Amino acid sequence: MNAIARKATLLTLLATPLFGCSRGEPEVAFASTTNSHHSKSGSSADSTKGETLRLLLVPNGNAARYRVREQLVGHDLQNDAVGETKNLTGALSIDSEGRVIPATSKFTVDAASFVSDRDRRDGFVRGWLLEADTYPSVTLVPKQIKGVGLPLPKSGSAPIEMLADLTVRGVTRPTTWKGTAQFAADTVSGSAATAFTFDYMQLEQPRVPVLLSVADTIKLEIDFKLVRQR
Repeated sequence: MNAIARKATLLTLLATPLFGCSRGEPEVAFASTTNSHHSKSGSSADSTKGETLRLLLVPNGNAARYRVREQLVGHDLQNDAVGETKNLTGALSIDSEGRVIPATSKFTVDAASFVSDRDRRDGFVRGWLLEADTYPSVTLVPKQIKGVGLPLPKSGSAPIEMLADLTVRGVTRPTTWKGTAQFAADTVSGSAATAFTFDYMQLEQPRVPVLLSVADTIKLEIDFKLVRQR
């Protein structure tokens, strides 16, 4: 998009709040500033163990969303701006020692499909923040999952922590996700969340006249349902 067109687009965005209110806060883990996820009990990108378990995202029941705290001019209270997409695909591979196999584990989100309660906000997020025309996907590559091992439980739930490389608009950084997994027969479902600053992912923090303030923290959440591949 050329400079004149981008300025014209920005002017239309200034007439409306960038963010709006939604539901409450999840438990999150803040992104690590280190570049290594590996530990003695963790995964290894160089694992030579064969694949023992492969879990695939089912076609329905998954979601990814962003959440940013804001305060609008003329409003006494802060709100959460939330955008969500259900366009997720991906799989998770585990070796015989219960370690993630990063080479065959990845989750992909359609960057152009986030929807909130404001069309103009959605245009800003897709066009300016994520540049979805140039970078159509947001990807998450798991490196290590803590809290559960093989064999997977057949029932119940457990807290989990996932270390994963997140790529947004061509920038890849390590992130830590905390959440809960539920187990039933051949399925694993649950949710997890992470948080980081705009600068951490080299994103520009929104600054428009209708916003009194925008928090410097982006929270990402995922709801997942995985099924064992036979």
